[in-house]
Amino acid sequence: MSPQTTKNKVILHIDGDAFFVGVECAKNPKLKGLPVVTGEERGIVSALSYEAKALGVVRGMSIFKIKKEFPNVVVLPGDYKSYVEYSSKMFEIVNRYAYGVEEYSIDECFADVTGLDRTLKKTYREIAEKIKKEIGDELGISVSIGLAPTKVLAKVASNWVKPNGLTIIDANTAGDFLAKVPIGKVWGIGPRTAEVLIRRGAKTALDFREKDLLWVKKCLSKPYVAIWLELNSVLVMGVNTEVKSTYSSIQKTRTFHPTTNDKVFLWSQISKHIEDACRKARYYELTPKKISIFLKTNDFKIASASTTLPSPSNSPEISLSLARELFKKIHAKGILYRTAGVTLEALTADFTPHADLFGETAKGDKFDLIHKQIDFLENKLGKRVIYLGSTKQALDHKELGTDADELDRDLLFL
Repeated sequence: MSPQTTKNKVILHIDGDAFFVGVECAKNPKLKGLPVVTGEERGIVSALSYEAKALGVVRGMSIFKIKKEFPNVVVLPGDYKSYVEYSSKMFEIVNRYAYGVEEYSIDECFADVTGLDRTLKKTYREIAEKIKKEIGDELGISVSIGLAPTKVLAKVASNWVKPNGLTIIDANTAGDFLAKVPIGKVWGIGPRTAEVLIRRGAKTALDFREKDLLWVKKCLSKPYVAIWLELNSVLVMGVNTEVKSTYSSIQKTRTFHPTTNDKVFLWSQISKHIEDACRKARYYELTPKKISIFLKTNDFKIASASTTLPSPSNSPEISLSLARELFKKIHAKGILYRTAGVTLEALTADFTPHADLFGETAKGDKFDLIHKQIDFLENKLGKRVIYLGSTKQALDHKELGTDADELDRDLLFL
């Protein structure tokens, strides 16, 4: 996207404060002020209240450990249906005071409110305060809001004071804020890139902003140039209010730190990505004809491989059986990898099964029925109530090396 005029641009970013726990407290006000975590059904903490965080609880901690070491913490199962409902209502409230909302995630959104100060006869601060009040009054949850000329600066602003904060950054005051933001905390800059920038003298967001544009273009890829421009109050990433209705391909990736050569850990990441991509394909009623996987090395080199499915299917078991062989081809001993990814390609919505020589269509039909039931359960009980055994290590965020035979464990886990 090309840079946009930002002379009077005002971008709003809203971030739900400990959103999942906030919803639980709205449903049961007796929980307010208590240390609360969700994730009982998964066995690990998926969300936590600020009170729980103050005790030393962190996301990903085992529920067993919580109950043993923090007996006063309230442990709840996730209620994802309620989270989606509250999210939709929150976005509806923001829409009352914006030209449209970019639903960035379940608990955060962007909105362009440029010019609404004149239309609503209110200052931008008053507009933001009204949005905050209506969300609090109608939903019983708190949010933090940032107002700034660009999306990156708006993210900095919303994170400045939490919970229940409201921060405004403009082109004149941005430098004061950015001087206090570590480079690794800037939206879109991951740990690896942060390390590179720190070695080159950019320890803070302000240090990075003050780098010469030619240097940024020479040393970094296009997304980081966009971040640099946005830190300089040039709007590059406009608010996208279009709802995605279909896809030509679906990609899932994850960058991990530290880098690793652990075959089982890497395969578990691939397995998780395949499950997630197939789940998304089923949601949009799409079936892929092709799958590709890749591993990115510590020095940013990419090893990839792809193959065509014998029959289009959005069941992960079909793709996994093919991806396993692709993985064995691209994984090399002694090479450190920083990213693993999967892409489902040649997606089609009007697939009609046809007979095939080796019965792959019939096999796919069997898995399709299984995953329709799994999708039904997940819609009621929450994501990942059932998952493949080969995905388990990725969900546990572990890097424990085991025998290569573990790659063959694609059993379903409850």
